Amino acid sequence: MALNLVNQLGEWNPQLFREIKGRLKPRNILIAVAMSFLGQLLLLMAFAGKLPVVKDSMRLYNRYCTGSTEEYSTIPACLFDGVGGFVINWSLWWQDVFLGLSLIGIFALLVVGIYMLISDLSQEERRRTLNFLRLTPGSTLSILGGKLLGVPLLLYLVAALALPLHLVAGWAGDMGLSQILAFYTVLGASCLFFFSGALLFGLVGNWLGGFQAWLGGGAILLFLSISTSVIDGGMNHYPTDWLTLFNPAILLPYLIDSSSLDVVNTYPNGDFWDLGWFYLPLGKTIWMMAGFAILNAGLWSYWIWQGLNRNFHNPTATLLSKRQSYRLTACFEVMILGFALNPQVHEWKSYAEGLFENLEILLVFNLILFLGLIAALSPHRQTMQDWARYRHAKRSSRKAGIMADLIWGRTSPAPVAIFLNLAIASAILLPWILLWSPSEYKTPAILGLLVTVGLIVFYASIGQLMLLLKTPKRAVWAATMVGGLIILPPIMLEVLSMSPSVQPLVWLFSAFPWASIQYAAGTSVLLALAGQSLALVLLNLQLTRQLKKAGESSTKALLSGQMS
Repeated sequence: MALNLVNQLGEWNPQLFREIKGRLKPRNILIAVAMSFLGQLLLLMAFAGKLPVVKDSMRLYNRYCTGSTEEYSTIPACLFDGVGGFVINWSLWWQDVFLGLSLIGIFALLVVGIYMLISDLSQEERRRTLNFLRLTPGSTLSILGGKLLGVPLLLYLVAALALPLHLVAGWAGDMGLSQILAFYTVLGASCLFFFSGALLFGLVGNWLGGFQAWLGGGAILLFLSISTSVIDGGMNHYPTDWLTLFNPAILLPYLIDSSSLDVVNTYPNGDFWDLGWFYLPLGKTIWMMAGFAILNAGLWSYWIWQGLNRNFHNPTATLLSKRQSYRLTACFEVMILGFALNPQVHEWKSYAEGLFENLEILLVFNLILFLGLIAALSPHRQTMQDWARYRHAKRSSRKAGIMADLIWGRTSPAPVAIFLNLAIASAILLPWILLWSPSEYKTPAILGLLVTVGLIVFYASIGQLMLLLKTPKRAVWAATMVGGLIILPPIMLEVLSMSPSVQPLVWLFSAFPWASIQYAAGTSVLLALAGQSLALVLLNLQLTRQLKKAGESSTKALLSGQMS
């Protein structure tokens, strides 16, 4: 019977069978079981050490006691139970055990799982077996799905052995089983998203070598630490609140009936429950929050797998097609805009100023998105050389014209597609800006959006030109050049004490023109737009000349070879 199941598993997913066979060794299983039970024991001992201990007749105060609190203190006094101990609030104690085990599980699953997946792909690349996997007849979903399920298998075993204690702690802490299952579902959706992202990073970032796994694990550790602290402190009504949906800890405040993840803080933070998306009150109930978090993780997992499907069997192809990039941009803008509509208002900040701050954050998100799109859509030298050489031979290209090829073509240069993506993003953001009530921030917002569009097209043109170089490290040169143009100017301006409010003109040529747009005069903005236009014309003329030269030189080389 067991042999039959193993054979069926091997036929259903050979890659998963290979991973299980290689990892489920008796020694590995024993180590995983020991680590799980030892970790649970140490956690219980740590929380047991937080309970009050009788010390003569001294009056004690402890979080888990049941007495009254004194003025300026949130810690209750300890009451004797008549048998030599204290009356303990065991429900709160088990809640804290549940919370501690949940946070440890989130960090362990995501950080260690991502490290294991990236490291495994890196080892496959070093052993030259990754190309063998690419040549197998299995689909991308079958092969990489087997990796996703099989590589962290021992980590899944450690987590599964901790489930009984987790469920007991939740039950003893007066938590509903349905709410705990909702947390598990959100945790599974987050694991799918991050593990899929780890597979994609492992494929496209293999040039980093042994540092790749540490970079991926460190990045997710930093993200979880920051987002958990944000959840602990409450939502800020910024677009950055969207990022907290990727952290499964977003559901823990509902389970422990408090919006703080600090075991000494019992005051609920009302800002957490105000989280909204297009005025939809996501934070009101655990079910709305859980449903939207699952939808969010599922949506971006889908887009990651689009990239995996294109890149796994054909590493030289761009990560996304141009048609896919347009849909991705629309999804991103709609998703992120929903969190920017309801800014916080304080005594020192008006509603209009809050909207402008949210737009600035949106523009930063857009800069990150379009840097990714530039990398995902820009073909390398050989691909562009083939496009320039054979474009006229394709009947579809002759019929549709060069502009249609630049918009939809699989191997054509990226700047036109990047500009069209920017037009889609602007078409979504601009109506929101125009609906603002009249204020001094409305015109700077529109101008800031326009200047940002020009700068991103400029970066796309620079990157595409660098990828036409004949040097073997074209991608590194392109990333260094674009990264330098983004990072170095603001650093230099700060070192020279040229703040956006004092020298707004020079900041208009940096990657963050919105920082100075409200201080700049109209002539300065026009000068910046004119400078951008001139630079774009020169760059794209140079790009056209280089493409024509590459196509002509290849054709001449071919003809001369035939003649000889």
